Amino acid sequence: MNKKSVTDLDVKNKKVLVRVDFNVPLDAAGQITDDRRITAALPTIRYLLDQGAAVILMSHLGRPKGAPDPQFSLKPVAAHLEKLLGRPVAMAPDCVGPAVQQAAAHLQPGDVLLLENLRFHNEETKNDPEFARQLASLADLFVNDAFGAAHRAHASTEGVAHYLPSAAGFLMQKELEFLGKALEAPERPFIAILGGAKISDKIGVIDNLLGKVDRLLIGGGMANTFLKAQGLDVGESLVENDSLDQAANLLERGRGKLMLPVDVVVADRFDKDAQKQVVKANAVPAGWRILDIGPETVALFGQALAPAKTVVWNGPMGVFEFPQFAQGTFAIARALADIQATTIIGGGDSAAAVEQSGLADKMTHISTGGGASLEFLEGRVLPGVAALNDR
Repeated sequence: MNKKSVTDLDVKNKKVLVRVDFNVPLDAAGQITDDRRITAALPTIRYLLDQGAAVILMSHLGRPKGAPDPQFSLKPVAAHLEKLLGRPVAMAPDCVGPAVQQAAAHLQPGDVLLLENLRFHNEETKNDPEFARQLASLADLFVNDAFGAAHRAHASTEGVAHYLPSAAGFLMQKELEFLGKALEAPERPFIAILGGAKISDKIGVIDNLLGKVDRLLIGGGMANTFLKAQGLDVGESLVENDSLDQAANLLERGRGKLMLPVDVVVADRFDKDAQKQVVKANAVPAGWRILDIGPETVALFGQALAPAKTVVWNGPMGVFEFPQFAQGTFAIARALADIQATTIIGGGDSAAAVEQSGLADKMTHISTGGGASLEFLEGRVLPGVAALNDR
């Protein structure tokens, strides 16, 4: 982590523009159903306020079509943040423009202003330099604490850093340190667990990790493509036929390291109330589909994980949204909770699954960025990190 930290900046009596990831899920009534991303940003916000700064927060929420849309307003977030901070959070009418300039100009040390959804403007995702300049003009300094958006070269993540002295917030630092150490200098044995639906999303990750890990355990829908690449009949299971050659190539390269399911839970249809049975991975009945790893695989993966000192997990082992096909995923979470290792959960569905299993507090680090952590594990440069000032 050779980037400046928020602690390297003199923020007293300054206005600090902070990119946060407040892209939280809202229910039909506009209530926040999971505030983890907001609470994750609190240490940086509180530090800046304690040091005598005025804080201007900016974020996106959902996928508005580049125009104001009330269902994607950050107003519910401002109200929730106000409760968490125990101080007023002013809500700006927009993220750029004269009214926003005025609101920012009047801020005093200790004040908090939340800008309206950045994606109400197409210029945000286009990384428009003029839009980035307008955002930057609101403040004296820039802090990026939105790891979940660091893999995007947007105006608020990459563009703004060209106009203001910049640094990483505490959450960004924590993410980079945990993931960076796992890739560069892991305590061994180092084991990676990959799951989720698609192998195509993770070919780069597998490619990068094969040279670094001692073991690579594969489950979820992506395992089906590997099983089929071995010549097994996987019935009606989800398979990416376009990726079979790449899967075969990775199996060859990963010989002795790569572990696949030996038994699976199959269903007669893709439904939470489907009929299910446990079968060997080479005996999937015609017309059935694999929706989870089986008990033998759980035991085998558990044995492989027992001596681990560093574990990175990205992607569930099955369709954990259906309770009867969540057992494999929850069993892996239990296995990780029981070992003496640094356990890093790579955001997205993996984070949701660990949360559902009730074992989130037993993990060393749960990433707030699914896509960003994947790209980092793939060895890619994250534009939102690269743009920050070096130490």
